[in-house]
This record gives sequence, structure tokens and C-alpha cells, in this order.
Amino acid sequence: MSFRRVGAIVLRQVYLIRASFSRILPLFIWVAVDIVLWGFLTRYLNLVSSAGFNFVPAMLGAILFWDFFIRIMHGVTMAFFEDVWARNFLNIFSTPLSIIEYLSGLILTSIATSSIGIIVMFFLAVTVFGFSFVSYGVLVIPFLTVLFMFGIALGIAASALVLRLGPAAEWFIWPIPAMISPFVGVLYPVSILPKWMQFISRLLPPSYVFDCLRDVVFGRAVSWVSLCWGAGLAVVYIFLSCLFFVSTYKHAVYTGFIARYSAESLG
Repeated sequence: MSFRRVGAIVLRQVYLIRASFSRILPLFIWVAVDIVLWGFLTRYLNLVSSAGFNFVPAMLGAILFWDFFIRIMHGVTMAFFEDVWARNFLNIFSTPLSIIEYLSGLILTSIATSSIGIIVMFFLAVTVFGFSFVSYGVLVIPFLTVLFMFGIALGIAASALVLRLGPAAEWFIWPIPAMISPFVGVLYPVSILPKWMQFISRLLPPSYVFDCLRDVVFGRAVSWVSLCWGAGLAVVYIFLSCLFFVSTYKHAVYTGFIARYSAESLG
């Protein structure tokens, strides 16, 4: 694998973002709105609650972690969509660039672009609403790691889906985080869900993260086995998503679909 070619993918995205304010603003504006909205909600709940419970680490912390996952996923898909919109695949893959190098470039781009939103998110949560990571301790690291890995896996799989179905299929991708959020229990334990939803939730790594997060908030012992199971699932999903992308790319090349890639194509 050539790190120069991986760096070229990242550099292209940097040039695109630097040249357009419309690309810069979405990097932080939506997460800022999200944190402000939920921050004031948690402040209100702390005000009216008679139990003296602090909703900031329980609710605002959960939203912060969930937004982190969404930023990572969208960081991958947005970098991929730039090539979709520019109809740039033939240019890219006519070079010696390999699929692994391309995917590595998308992942590094996601890290770079997501960092901007994450910094804004953390800054607002800490300075405006008094959020503190101290309440989670060292568990912050495995929490973020599992969400990061699953965000990468979902971003690669979503990109492969668009590559298979065509550019117009990008509209299938944006609702994915909202669609899986009821199953992972961002703001409530998955134990209150119907049995069939609980089964699905146990297949999603974020559900283990948010269960452990609530254990920390409520002073219960954290199940490391559960957290490791979530991490293992995330690793499996990364592997499967990469296989899906590679097989989809080979199919597009074999059928000639990649040469016909246009905004009107859906199948």
C-alpha cells in the first residue's frame, strides 16, 4: 500500500473543503445545533427534577457520543459522494490506486473532517453546559473506539450500496443513523424494547456502548465482557463492509456499470 496515494485522496478532500464555504459550514453547524438543543433540555430537566439527578452525563453525554458516531460515518460517505457528484471514479481507478488505498483515504478523510465537528461539540458541551468526561473515567476511550469502528464500517457499507445502486441511491444513506437509533438505546435501555427489537439491538455495537454508559452514570459495575463483545462486532462489521465494497467495485467494473455512472442511474 502506498501512503502517498492514500495521502492524495485526503489532500483532494482538503482542497475541496478549503475552496468552498458551503462545505466548511456543515462540518460543525449541525452538531452545534444538536448540542445546544439537548444541552438546554438537560438543563431544564435538572431544574424541574426533584430527585437531584444530573441529566447532563446521562443524556447530553449520550447525544454527544451518538453525534460522534454520526460524524464518523458521514465523514466517510461525504468523501465518497464527492467522487460520485464529480463522476470521478474512472479518473481515480485508471491510476494504480488500489481499493484498500482508496478506503484508507476515505477513513483518514473522515477522521480529519469529523475532528472539526467533534471539537466544536466537546467545546460547547464542556464550556456552556458543564459536561465533564471525568464522570466516565478511562471508559471514554473504549466507548469512542467502538463507535468509531462501527461508524467507519457503516460508512464503507453505505458507500458500497451507492456504488452498487447508483448516485440517486445516496438518499437511502442519510436516514441510516436515525433508523438504527431506536435499536441502540441512545437515551433508554434496550431492555424496554420488544423482544424482536432487542434481538436486533444485540447485533449493533453502539447498544453495548450506551448500556455501559448508563452503568457508569448510575454507579453500577460496567460489564467489560459486554463492551468487548461490542468491539468484536465492530471489527467484524469493518471486515464485512470492506468485502462488500470490494465485491461491489468488481461487479461495477465487470458489468461496465462504473463507466455508465451517472446521476440518472439507479440499478
